[in-house]
Amino acid sequence: MFEQLGDRLDGVFRRLKGRGVITQPMLREGLREVRRALLEADVNFHVARDFLKRVEERALGEKVLEAVRPADQIVKIVHDELIEVLGGASAESGLAEATVPPSVIMLVGLQGSGKTTTAGKLARRFDRLGRRPTLVACDPYRPAAGEQLVTLAESIDVPVVHEPGEKDVVALASGGVDSARRAGATHVIIDTAGRLQVDAELMDELKRLKTELGPQEVLLVADGMTGQEAVRIAEGFHETVGITGVVLTKMDGDARGGAALSIHGVLGVPVKFVGVGERLEDLTAFEPERMAGRILQMGDIVGLVEKAQQTFDIEAGQKLEKKVLGGGQFDLEDFLQATKQIQKMGPIEGLLKMIPGVKPKMLEGVDVDPRRIKHMEAIILSMTPAERRKPEIMNGSRRARIAKGSGRPVHEVNRLLKQFKEMRKMMKQMGKLAPRLAAGGKLDSLLQ
Repeated sequence: MFEQLGDRLDGVFRRLKGRGVITQPMLREGLREVRRALLEADVNFHVARDFLKRVEERALGEKVLEAVRPADQIVKIVHDELIEVLGGASAESGLAEATVPPSVIMLVGLQGSGKTTTAGKLARRFDRLGRRPTLVACDPYRPAAGEQLVTLAESIDVPVVHEPGEKDVVALASGGVDSARRAGATHVIIDTAGRLQVDAELMDELKRLKTELGPQEVLLVADGMTGQEAVRIAEGFHETVGITGVVLTKMDGDARGGAALSIHGVLGVPVKFVGVGERLEDLTAFEPERMAGRILQMGDIVGLVEKAQQTFDIEAGQKLEKKVLGGGQFDLEDFLQATKQIQKMGPIEGLLKMIPGVKPKMLEGVDVDPRRIKHMEAIILSMTPAERRKPEIMNGSRRARIAKGSGRPVHEVNRLLKQFKEMRKMMKQMGKLAPRLAAGGKLDSLLQ
């Protein structure tokens, strides 16, 4: 997401940083390149034009700070204006709540945009927040739509209302909300029907549903890969039904980001969430400040921490921390546990991109093949419990046996053990350092 745009903007800023003083012609030439980059990313023409106008006005009118290089000031201005284009620093990414539960969330969109999967992702999100969501299947037209929602609900152990024989969508939806209310649900997610294109029949059905249910949120689920087409679709739904927000799906692929950068400027409604993967955990709240940072390749450390909070086993992490800082012996069982925790967070390449200062170009020569972690896991699982606890007992015959059992060559086993030895040494140093840090030791004395 945004990689191509980020690379182009990074190139413009690097050229500007190479100049000691930035003149007005230099600035305008740089902004022309930014304009081309935005249009190539499929950003709405009017949104791009207004954005560049504001950047130029601020850049030419801004007081030059002596302690800050002019090019860095321009990066700051572009960053601030990107936040505004994406919805503003004070944008509310949360969802409206009903005064009396349950809150009703209606998902609308074209067929194939990912509504049903998004319904499951939203339910998963609410469930992890300690809420009690209920899913309602309200698409009697698409074969197996209801069954798909039931399967998703069962995979996350969330209630679902599905009436296979009912064709009246209003009766389906209102019956589902009543059932959820009686069961004590806090949120009801309505998965509505879609079409291959916007038509009068679809809009009329959605208007009747909205009138009957009075939902707190009407979220348009749009395919982020379609760029300006997603914006046009959003305009059609907003004019007829009135949407309160947008969920952009498939933003983990090579989506250029034009839809995300255009929707708020064109419609005035916020992007609430983005789908960044196929797993039900892969739904991220859309926050303009963080997205602007990712576009400018500044990383997203907040997002990285949130991923860790959502996936890490806190109890296991605390046990490992206590063991290491208490001077305990870090073994391959601990290493395996830590590896599994990292795998839960998603693809390693995606995690690395969220670290500030790490740019996509830096990862071009880095081997982030997820199969390597699987291979390491297979090697460790091929060891006996005694070998995992005391890797130093492994001689040549043991290593050959482990290689055969894991289906990996002996040199990979040797490499893993060498890497583990270095990690154990580092953990041991951390254990020794902890008491001195706790006692308030100064950095220079700790390094002696």
